[in-house]
Amino acid sequence: MTMISSARTHALLAALLMLFALIGCGGGISSPNSGGAAPAQAPSSSGTAPPYGKWSTLPYTMPINPIHAALLHTGKVLIVSGSGNDPNNAFPSNTNPDYESAIWDPQAGKITTQRVAWDMFCNGMSVMADGRVLINGGTATYGALAPVGGASDIPFTGLGNSSIFDPATGSFSVAEGPNQGNTTHGRWYPTLTELGDGRMMSTSGLDENGNTNNTSEIYTTGQGWGAEIPGNPSGLNDPSFTFAFPLYPRMHLLPTGQVFYSAPSSATLVFDPSHQAWSFLAWTIYGGAVEERTYGSSVLLPLTPANNYDPKVIIMGGDNPATNTTEIIDLGQISPKWQEGPAMAQARVEMEATLLPNGKVLVAGGSATDEDVTTASLQAELYDPATNSFSSAGANSFPRLYHNVQLLLPDGTVFLAGGNPQQGVYEKHIEIYQPAYLFNSDGSAAMRPTISSAPASITYGSTFAVQTPNTDIASVVLIKPGSVTHSFDMDQRFVGLSFTVQNGGLTAVLPQNSNLTPPGYYMLFLVNKIGVPSIAKFVQVTGAPAPVAAIEFKPLTAPPSYVIHRPRHVTESPLPLRKQMHIH
Repeated sequence: MTMISSARTHALLAALLMLFALIGCGGGISSPNSGGAAPAQAPSSSGTAPPYGKWSTLPYTMPINPIHAALLHTGKVLIVSGSGNDPNNAFPSNTNPDYESAIWDPQAGKITTQRVAWDMFCNGMSVMADGRVLINGGTATYGALAPVGGASDIPFTGLGNSSIFDPATGSFSVAEGPNQGNTTHGRWYPTLTELGDGRMMSTSGLDENGNTNNTSEIYTTGQGWGAEIPGNPSGLNDPSFTFAFPLYPRMHLLPTGQVFYSAPSSATLVFDPSHQAWSFLAWTIYGGAVEERTYGSSVLLPLTPANNYDPKVIIMGGDNPATNTTEIIDLGQISPKWQEGPAMAQARVEMEATLLPNGKVLVAGGSATDEDVTTASLQAELYDPATNSFSSAGANSFPRLYHNVQLLLPDGTVFLAGGNPQQGVYEKHIEIYQPAYLFNSDGSAAMRPTISSAPASITYGSTFAVQTPNTDIASVVLIKPGSVTHSFDMDQRFVGLSFTVQNGGLTAVLPQNSNLTPPGYYMLFLVNKIGVPSIAKFVQVTGAPAPVAAIEFKPLTAPPSYVIHRPRHVTESPLPLRKQMHIH
């Protein structure tokens, strides 16, 4: 007989009480197959007001578990659930599983669901240069933790399937290329990263045997996936050392064309696509033999003319129990080092971090203990790179734990959905955050700049005109629409443009460097002198890619004295046992 400690018993009882309270207050927690939206009702608000902004709850709910979400250039949002973290809705437990996706139309207030052909649960998803969405990997079989004293854990296993969603038709198709667009091996929890020439790189994930896929593959539109690229860093003084990527590695394309891996392990790396090689670059402050920023977030901070497009990355939170620490690295340096950043007000794991048009980062959701509603954070924060500090963004209403999603929308608001405290259930309420920049000090709506007209597409190195009646524009901003899952946005990117005011509008310059703005659709915002953004216009960045030369970083040559990342066979929910994935 297994004894449960008194503390754990109290925690479980508290979690159940919160769960029952949520169910009793409008059905906040839903099973994946509970049906469609709730009856229409008046929008509710948390009552927050400037200077924190305003949180509100939509009068309809999310009909599927929103594991993945991507903003499309149509203004709609693609939601992908697959089996929705429900093993009873997956093969082989279910011979007729309901693998699902959905399209949310914020303007119409409508969510339309549709089935998908295979289990896209825990895939990598990114929007391509032509506006279509590439989806790679997913779940072949669910894993399970062994009982105490029992046999070995059963790992999740990954699919190599790839699919493309076309916003024009609203349908999925098999990705181009040989082997029906599949990668060489399975990828469960991969990260997709768009390169400066529009190709897509898929990294990590579990393969068909439940082992870490320690390679990358690069997808070219119309041609499919290239050969596998080994993930082990070059240049080490110990040739026997082997590095294994964590799942969903946090990856950012730098203005030099290199790809920076920032988290969750304490070793951070850089990839040079031209040489197809990785190298060690820097060690984080937080981390080591035990600690790791698992399910923390990472953000490439705004790239602007004012900072000479110098790339800085902030990593925050993560681990279990969570940390409130952050770190920042300046990747414009030849030998960059992580520096301590400001602490968040709360320790968070499984939160989301979203770039806003004013350059700040909204951090919301998460909990102090992973998948624990009793420690959920309902206090959002704003990180300001200009002051290197956090401030309050008010309080949202519903716990946003594992499998929550958060996206910036074209109107400058932020969409929050999901939260998956245990397998088979999820938070179905949808929340919208209206940042303080949308309000005057008395709470009335701020007067926003307007874009009268803007080109549908712009080319590298070009000067283009934007018509606006406003003469107080302080910045012209391109933000790449987000694609988010598991506390990381694979697509979001903030690039400021130099501009000149003229009669009836302004002219802006798109830099020649395609590594700054990899090809694809962006939201174009005008922001006035008091920080109020316009409603965005979608523009497509096109033209012959013109990347700049890679920076000659000074890589590290000595491997660590401890094992950086240990997993081979991985199981996922339920937690708190999911921490075991880092000690196998």
